[in-house]
Amino acid sequence: MDKKKILVVDDEEHICNLVNLYLSDDFNITLAYDGQSALSAFLQKPFDLIVLDIMLPGLSGWELCRKIRQVTNTPVIMLTAKDDPYDKILGLELGADDYITKPFIPGELIARVKAVLRRFNSAPAENLQIIEYPGIYLDNATFKAEILNQPLELTSKEFNLLWFFASNPGIVLQRETIMLRVWGFDYMGDTRAIDNTIKRLRRKLESVPGALLYIQTVWGLGYRFVVPKDE
Repeated sequence: MDKKKILVVDDEEHICNLVNLYLSDDFNITLAYDGQSALSAFLQKPFDLIVLDIMLPGLSGWELCRKIRQVTNTPVIMLTAKDDPYDKILGLELGADDYITKPFIPGELIARVKAVLRRFNSAPAENLQIIEYPGIYLDNATFKAEILNQPLELTSKEFNLLWFFASNPGIVLQRETIMLRVWGFDYMGDTRAIDNTIKRLRRKLESVPGALLYIQTVWGLGYRFVVPKDE
């Protein structure tokens, strides 16, 4: 079986070497020391996962993550010395799948890499490929979303969030459940990332003339996806 390919991006050479040391037995590792080199490597060949530092010379980790999310759903683990909750929230909102703070325990990094890959690779088998209700169409294989036959431009996180809602129609979903299932790891420090992403998703859904309010707020509890009746 071919090894999974991982792009490791960090301007500190010893960090790259450390990550390479602990991951190279199980994965094919490509190292990059700045954002522009990482972007070039990313555009040249596909990767199965990206370990990405935030504080990079030139093109920052934030900008690189945003560019990656414009073209692919490849999992991203943010690796950074900044432990500010705001940075975690921003990373999640940009589409990061996990967040590790330096200094890190190598065993934890290995476990998180494998967990993210396991979630990402198992998702298509666990879910339907297509969800379709009156006025809404979602294709999980191509990340295609349509409202009243109008295509929606969604980030990968927004699509995954909408897919999760549509997979659980009529069920009140608490913020903690959404965080665990959509963001994929146990970060309970602040739920603003969820609320802000849902706001952006709602604006996009409601931007289509005649679209219904699919995602409803259940005050004090969470959110619920309402299936429209086919009249």
